[in-house]
Amino acid sequence: MQDTLASPSPTKGDGGYGSGRLDRLMAALERLGNRLWHPFYLFTALFALLAVVSTALAWADVGVTVPGSDEHLQVHGLLTGDGISWFLENALTNFTGFPPLGTVLLMMMAVGVAERTGLLETAVRATVAKAPAWLLPYVVAFVACQGHVMSDIAVLVIPPLAALVFKAAGRHPVAGLIGAFACVCAGYASGFTVGALDALYAGITEKVAAVLPAGQDVPTHLLVNYFFTASASVVLALIGGFLTARVLEPRLPAPVTEGSTDDSSEESAAIGPEQRRGLRWATAAVAVYATVVLVTWLLPGSPLQGEGGALVPSPALSGIVPLLFGAFVIAGTVYGVKARTVTHRNDIPRMMGESVTSMSGYIVLILVIAQFIAVFTWSNLGTLLAVEGAELLKSAGLTGFTALVLFVLVVSVLNVLITSGSALWSLMAPVFVPTFMLIGMSPALTLAAFRIADSATQMISPLNPYLFLSLALMRRYEPGAQLGTLMSRLAIYVLPFIGAWLAVLGIFYAFDLPLGPGAGIHLP
Repeated sequence: MQDTLASPSPTKGDGGYGSGRLDRLMAALERLGNRLWHPFYLFTALFALLAVVSTALAWADVGVTVPGSDEHLQVHGLLTGDGISWFLENALTNFTGFPPLGTVLLMMMAVGVAERTGLLETAVRATVAKAPAWLLPYVVAFVACQGHVMSDIAVLVIPPLAALVFKAAGRHPVAGLIGAFACVCAGYASGFTVGALDALYAGITEKVAAVLPAGQDVPTHLLVNYFFTASASVVLALIGGFLTARVLEPRLPAPVTEGSTDDSSEESAAIGPEQRRGLRWATAAVAVYATVVLVTWLLPGSPLQGEGGALVPSPALSGIVPLLFGAFVIAGTVYGVKARTVTHRNDIPRMMGESVTSMSGYIVLILVIAQFIAVFTWSNLGTLLAVEGAELLKSAGLTGFTALVLFVLVVSVLNVLITSGSALWSLMAPVFVPTFMLIGMSPALTLAAFRIADSATQMISPLNPYLFLSLALMRRYEPGAQLGTLMSRLAIYVLPFIGAWLAVLGIFYAFDLPLGPGAGIHLP
């Protein structure tokens, strides 16, 4: 793998791109993207801009009255005496109290155990290994659409495994590789599974929804989009499997099976006896754990129930993160012991520590994002922009599903340049969550629309580092492949996936279906 990645790449601009329209477009996007600052500096600059703008508006005595409330809110300036005092007193709690921080770290520790013991990879292998050849594209697509539970590990594990199982079934390995990569990206915000990304989105949404009085009690828990994302993952898997089998694969050249591809060095897609035993025991352990939690939740008078015995809302939902933490740790530990990937009692805390270490860059980024959102909220600038934005949407007649479609299209374009979902949502949420709330849309609905935009175009962004990893993997079977080759094949998935996402959201919107437990389309 290292030799493949180290080979001269034709994707870096200086003469490596072809002369076709797609190659010229990708070269232009790469040059533009390379001019963007690191998200840390981007948010630092936005923080400085926010400080200046809030102070200028405060000096101009600008304020806003939230519709439905008689309270007039003045804009507070960060560079005023009161603003500097507030910031010095709250900078630490802005960071340590930022909702996504603890949630994401907790989930990363749990998923890290399952990933580092080999449970997640074995589960992927067991899912696709025995599928009939004709069904294989759909099975791979479905598994890939659940891959976000593995975080970025999904992009590293699922596409190369898909290439192996396609090849073993007599199908084109590049079709498996590209189809899996497309579905991992497009399904990164969907699925029946729950991962750290969901915790991150929910935490940011909870923080920014509190800008408005109506946002204090609206659902923003981890499963706020679960019904929507689970439904979308099925549709995306069907479309992804169809595109892979009927559109992509018939148009691929014959794969190279010698020279650059050394079959003897490739890892088998099959799972061994110890892995199979570990998977059986882990599945049984999680089943027992889930049964205990479910029965406890349903028992009358259970502490997991809400006020008056309510199942929704309830501590079981608001505390879903610790429950999921337990499930992943139990599954990973049981698997590791039975598969002998855990041989010492210190292995589990070591794996958790390694997972947290890999999040160090995220923690540094959160330092500045947390300050930006906190000041944005405290200054009342977010409320001002939300009220003015809502009035603009109303005056333009964009108050229904059309506004959501426009939002999706705008963010889809931005997602090509800002591939970090957390960074992009941190930029979009403070403005659009309150804006859509003021025209009657729930934070859950805004988040659902953002998920569409955040996933559909990421696969064709030259700023996505995993795109170049997929290119290196593709060269095992197609040594002459260039970035334009990969991009042109991935492009067939983009519009169908956006259309499928929007169609599912449109059904939920039209029939006023809950997007998740207790999370409706409109504000109560």
